[in-house]
Amino acid sequence: MKTGLSQSLRLGQEMKINPRLYQAMDMLTMPLLDLQQHLKQELLVNPFLDLVEEEDEDETGEAGTTDEETPVEGEAFEVPLDAAVPVAENDPRQQETDWEEILLNGFDVSGPREDYEEREYSEPAGITRGGLESDLRDQLALLQLTPRQQVLAEEFIGDINDDGYLACGLDEILRGINAEVRRSAEAAGRDTESVPYFTMAEAEEMLAIIQGLDPAGVGARDLRECLLLQLRETTADATLARRILAEHFDELIAHRWAEIARRIGTTAAEVQQAADQIARLNPKPGFAKSASLDSYVIPDLVVEKVDGQYLVFLNDTNIPRLRLSRVYQEMARDRKKFTPEHKEFIASKLNAAQWLIQAIEQRRHTMLKVMHFIVDRQRDYFEKGVQYLKPLTLREVADVIGMHESTVSRVTSDKYVQTPRGVLPLKFFFSSGIATADGEDVSARGIKDKIEKLVKDEDPKDPLTDQAIVEILEREGIRIARRTVAKYRDQLHVLSARMRRRV
Repeated sequence: MKTGLSQSLRLGQEMKINPRLYQAMDMLTMPLLDLQQHLKQELLVNPFLDLVEEEDEDETGEAGTTDEETPVEGEAFEVPLDAAVPVAENDPRQQETDWEEILLNGFDVSGPREDYEEREYSEPAGITRGGLESDLRDQLALLQLTPRQQVLAEEFIGDINDDGYLACGLDEILRGINAEVRRSAEAAGRDTESVPYFTMAEAEEMLAIIQGLDPAGVGARDLRECLLLQLRETTADATLARRILAEHFDELIAHRWAEIARRIGTTAAEVQQAADQIARLNPKPGFAKSASLDSYVIPDLVVEKVDGQYLVFLNDTNIPRLRLSRVYQEMARDRKKFTPEHKEFIASKLNAAQWLIQAIEQRRHTMLKVMHFIVDRQRDYFEKGVQYLKPLTLREVADVIGMHESTVSRVTSDKYVQTPRGVLPLKFFFSSGIATADGEDVSARGIKDKIEKLVKDEDPKDPLTDQAIVEILEREGIRIARRTVAKYRDQLHVLSARMRRRV
């Protein structure tokens, strides 16, 4: 078969998404804080966008676009702004900067800049914590370590993971640091045989120093050692707990209280009390010094009950209200003063500003439409609680409100709503359903709540098995398999009946 290059013509159709449609979809996905930052950035880069002030809202009655804001896409500067807008002599706009002159002269601004400096916006910087590694270094700096110990301490700190555990053994640490010592000696032209390498005794001494730092349990090599280090710091009597951890750790994990009691020579009740003391310890001490930022949730929507009716509001009071800049619109009317490059710039920025304002309004409308349907569908939940939550899917919402399923998914992604029952993610209201004896469907989230309450109210000495929970739910008309109960129990982080049994 002969290979080569050739040219051919092909006529076909393909779908391409407008870049502005991408922007609209991204804005629909953005949570409240991200949208706020996005609009602030747009205000900085697009001169045709203006911020609506409170006094402007009082004059116009409503913030947003004006009658003049009708730019359309097309050829460069094809914007219907022919009509001149009269400006009174005492109009405050006469006192403003001559933006037309600035644009025509290449933005070469001269004269005083006090007005700009007073209005300059600065974004507050967040305060981040240094994390576990930085905290350990700060503690070691307070100790009187020799230079040799400081080098070894840095090697140890670098091998401690975010959970606070030592990620490798002492042998591996010694091999790594001694290899670095050998390379340094070779680079300095020294005899590698006479170099004082680090020893296992030095490594064990440094490990003891690291494990004495805060938080308690840091530097442990496994879970058992971590818990033992924390018990060493407790003031309560933990003799039995330490012995159980040191000698019967596997039986402790399996909750074999009777076997541990028989081996130690005590009662099962005392063993269980010691196990409760161990359970209060922190298995991941490094998280106490985590450098991750705190996650703040600001609800995008608010649901309030007024006169027996649930009303939906958008929580957008902190979102910048945008409009087209009147100053730039007036400046752009005289097309004869601008070069083709200026015309193209003005047309693109003006159309982008108009599209952004329309995308914001479309986002508001879509979010309200979706939330109104959720409130109507889940009214029993707002009135009676989570057990009355009805099954709901994205496709069902999309079919009812006349939108695509992906649009509903973007609306509900990373969005929160403030309700009389607390601040909840919009995804909370969506779950699969389980059929009941009377033909109705019950939300899987409601079933989980029932299982959680059954476990909470059970007799600790005779906990409910998965089969017993199945039988209780069947008496309430809910048909569910035992494996489904086990799956929901695992999702709720509830142990099996044998592990929950108290003596």
